[in-house]
Amino acid sequence: MLTPLRIVRATLLVLWTLALLPIQAAALVLRLPAARRIPVLYHRGVARVLHLAIAIDGAVAQPRPVLFVANHSSWLDIVVLSTLAPVSFIAKSEIAHWPGVSILAKLQRSVFVVRRPGQAGNSLSMVRRRLATGDNLVLFGEGTSADGNHILPFKSALFAAAEGSDGGPPPLVQPVSIAYTHLNHLPLGRRARHQVAWYGRMPLGRHFWRLLGQGEVRVAVTLHPAVRIDGFASRKELAAHCRQQIVMSHADALSGRPAVRHS
Repeated sequence: MLTPLRIVRATLLVLWTLALLPIQAAALVLRLPAARRIPVLYHRGVARVLHLAIAIDGAVAQPRPVLFVANHSSWLDIVVLSTLAPVSFIAKSEIAHWPGVSILAKLQRSVFVVRRPGQAGNSLSMVRRRLATGDNLVLFGEGTSADGNHILPFKSALFAAAEGSDGGPPPLVQPVSIAYTHLNHLPLGRRARHQVAWYGRMPLGRHFWRLLGQGEVRVAVTLHPAVRIDGFASRKELAAHCRQQIVMSHADALSGRPAVRHS
């Protein structure tokens, strides 16, 4: 259904994208440092158009590179995380062929990985190389999006990238939880969170169009203390630690409890 709000928001997003897309493309071709910062500016603009009210607890770890490990329940996660710091995303290879979306993902220098058995080695090498160049990367620990009410088990294979490469120090690993708590100034319950969450076989276009007609979306982001893999017995233990941190802060945010640092 066409509404004035949807039309205005859609128009603003198209104009904003067309304004920054060629600038980012040129920055990538010329290998300018600005190629890392332009996506931050772009997604902050997108967040304003979509009326995302992002409440942040904690701070982005320094120095880079940082491997951010986050839960995943919506395409909005990409917008939210991109407003925090210069990041690229570790994405499944299929996204590289999605119409429209693939262009934005490539302009943000996403790392496209194949999660099929036998391909883990190549994917891991690509992630390690990017971290070695100093790029911050985002790994969605679940490997897919969930319903926003629960955190799925984490897949630990790509956590091995936190070991670093070429004898250099391992990168920082920072768990990040994202919780969508309110819509139109009303608390989002378990049955209503699908209005923000995008998962399963939901059509992306329909979900995006519906969200354009909604009011303010309140998002609680918790940046936990960063760790390094050498503080854990294995990558699986590191993955379990990250998931525990995220699960507890995510539950706190959904219940309305004050943010608590879990260790």
